[in-house]
Amino acid sequence: MQTNYGDIEFGFYPHVAPKTVEHIFKLVKLGCFNTNYFFRVDKGFVAQVADVVGGRTAPMNEVQREEAEKTVVGEFSDVKHVRGILSMGRYSDPNSASSSFSILLGDAPHLDREYAIFGKVTSGDETLRKLEELPTRREGIFVMPMERITILSTYYYNIEEKESGLGCEHERSILKRRLSESTLEIERQRMKCLP
Repeated sequence: MQTNYGDIEFGFYPHVAPKTVEHIFKLVKLGCFNTNYFFRVDKGFVAQVADVVGGRTAPMNEVQREEAEKTVVGEFSDVKHVRGILSMGRYSDPNSASSSFSILLGDAPHLDREYAIFGKVTSGDETLRKLEELPTRREGIFVMPMERITILSTYYYNIEEKESGLGCEHERSILKRRLSESTLEIERQRMKCLP
């Protein structure tokens, strides 16, 4: 995930939350998180990504919207909510998670078995620390950044290829180049949509 404050890399837990991982992975592959943002940054607690249906600045195509509007059954586990964990956002209905998720910025045992954990940050803690230092304002129960923290683009790669010796670094360099190209294309689309 490339943000305007730096990159964050995740690893998924398909053995813990298979349906959630499959859904989020589809959203990433479709580029649904591109131009979305972090609407919440509560230091020592969570940085939360907005639901992509309402959070993106670029318009969604039909395929993206169809996947983004799906909800996922609550997959609650014994994995603990500690710094770096990825945890789905949801409403009071335990099966209402869609595309909003939190990155834990500290330990939150009160969330254990209440929210579906589907992965963990593998790289980018320095980016999270930058986010935690941004000025915020309180709005109800939410602590929100004063400026938009944009998710410029997302990409994925298969770690199994690295382990099989096929050269993940080469693949990553190609993906980073594509990421830069897609960021430019997203900006062009956004400019076309401005009045």
